[in-house]
Parts: sequence; structure tokens; C-alpha cells
Amino acid sequence: MSDSATTTEPAAEAPAERPAPGFRSMVVDLTKVRLNMLVLVTTAVGYALGRVGIASFDWPRLGLTLLGTGFAAASAAILNQVLEHARDARMHRTRERPLASGRMSRSLAFIAGIVTAYAGFAVLVGAVDTTAGVLALANVLLYAGVYTPLKPITTINTLVGAVCGAIPPMIGWSAATGNLEAGAWIVGGLLFVWQLPHFFALAWLYREDYRRGGHAMLPVLDTDGRLTGQVMTTTAALLVPVGLLATLFGVAGWWSAGVSAVLGLWFTGKCVVFWRHRSDAAAKSAFLASLSYLPLMLGTMVLDRGPVSAEAWLRGGRGGVTDSAPEPADAPPALPTADLGDSAP
Repeated sequence: MSDSATTTEPAAEAPAERPAPGFRSMVVDLTKVRLNMLVLVTTAVGYALGRVGIASFDWPRLGLTLLGTGFAAASAAILNQVLEHARDARMHRTRERPLASGRMSRSLAFIAGIVTAYAGFAVLVGAVDTTAGVLALANVLLYAGVYTPLKPITTINTLVGAVCGAIPPMIGWSAATGNLEAGAWIVGGLLFVWQLPHFFALAWLYREDYRRGGHAMLPVLDTDGRLTGQVMTTTAALLVPVGLLATLFGVAGWWSAGVSAVLGLWFTGKCVVFWRHRSDAAAKSAFLASLSYLPLMLGTMVLDRGPVSAEAWLRGGRGGVTDSAPEPADAPPALPTADLGDSAP
């Protein structure tokens, strides 16, 4: 507010005259609702993919999973702002957040962060699955206790943040199956890899703001953008084989494999353009491509979910195509037939 209090600016350009955001707006900013909607979507995707082959989809279970995960995600966002309120106050993009602007006390926010972390853990462990609850709590601790303190120290912070973003679909998968099978790691891996070119493109656009806030982001330290472009291109290209693993391990079908290849190569091409030109326009184009890639890829995986084989696909069916029906579990044992020929009259 004080930055816009000078009287030399025209009245029409003075943003300080805007009314202060209300309580509802503060809660939205404190819990990062818009960002955490992605957390809930990826959690639901993990649940849907893990639920394949189970007779009932169990919508109430999905609802409880999203509720618990939402509490945990809100806790991570709150504790993150408690810890870096001073750095947020120096950045133009974040200085109006409730704690950075001084509109909410840190002690109150800290209590809210602890309560929501406990609520998320309790809902998941008590009503869904223990593994899902442990994953959610671990994600809060990793985000607030490791990722946030590393942000002003080392560029490795981005890798830790990507791990945090990879965990929600694994929470969903665990809630659906009670296990962390190969599919959970593949979907989590896809989210981990996607976040790297996505974030580096965004960080390039806001590199001056991150520098102002004292964050050790790669685009801040890599002033000419060459290394940033290389990393973006390499990680975007990795999305193709990771996406193909979903088909190989029976998480999704052939349509998913084709879409993974097409979208991955398209996104990689956008990153190559940034690598060559290293301009804000190219970074924005890559960033927008990342925003298109994720919903299209995850949506295709959900619509095309479940194992397939070449024979099943050619016949128009899905996995489990066999030439004979399985015997009932309670069928009587077959009589021995080895000596029937000798006993015949």
C-alpha cells in the first residue's frame, strides 16, 4: 500500500484506493484455492485410474479423499506463507497476500495451518486409507519443512516442489486401491516431470520478481536462459516415455499412448523455441502449452483407462480378453482320468 501513496501519480493510476479484500478473499488467498484446485483434480485422476477393475467406483470414498487432501493442501499453503511472509512482501506478485500485507497475524495463520493438517490426516486415515493419510501429511511436511526453506538457498528447491506436486495423484490411487502399485508411481512421475518445464517457463516470466524476493530459482541465476531452455526441453521430452509407460503397465490404453506422444512432442517443440530465442514471448508460449498439456493428457488417460492388449484392441475390447471362460471358484474337482482306458471292459 505504501508503494502507491505518492502524490505525483495521476489519480486514475493509484491502486491504493481500492477497498481492502474481505475475509472470504483472504481465505482464498491464504489457502491458494486456485492452485490447490489442480491438487484436487490430480487426486481425483489418481483415484479414477486406480479404481479400474473394482466393481464399485464408490463416490463417497472419492469425496472423502478430496476433502482430506484439500485440508492437507490448504495446510501446506498456509504454512508456506507463514514461513516466507517477508519474501512474499518483497515480490509484486505476492505482496498482497494476507500475511505479507499484514492483514492477518502469523500466529493465527499458523494455528489454522496445524488444524487443517490434522483435519486432512484424520479424515484420510479415519475414513479412507492409512497410506493416503500418511502421504498427505508427509506432503505437508515436505512442502513447508523442506521446499519452503530451500527456496532462497538452492535451485534444488524446484525438484522438491515437484515431488510435492507428484504426491496428490498417488494419494488418490492409494485411496482407490489401498496400495501404491506401479500405476501410482507412473501417474505421480508424469506430474513430477510436467512441473519442471511448466514452472521454469513461469519463473522466467517472473524472474525479476523472484530475484526481488530472494528466491534461488534457475531462471534467476541463469541470466541468459540457455540452461533454463535446455532443462525445459529435456524434461518436456521425458513426458513422452513416461506417458507411454502408462500404456505399458496397463494404466491406460492405446489412445493414451498416441496422445502422450503427440502432446509431448508438441510441448517439447515449444520448449525448443524458448531454448533458441530465450524471450518472454517464447516462455509464455511454452507456459500456455504446459497448461494445455496436462488436462488433455490426464483427461485422455481417464477416458481410456484400464489395461489393454494388442489382441483386445484389435477385437474392440479391453484387457482380460481370453478364449475360454474361467472355471467357477466352487466347481467340484475333476475326476482322475489317467487310468480310464485300462479299466474299460
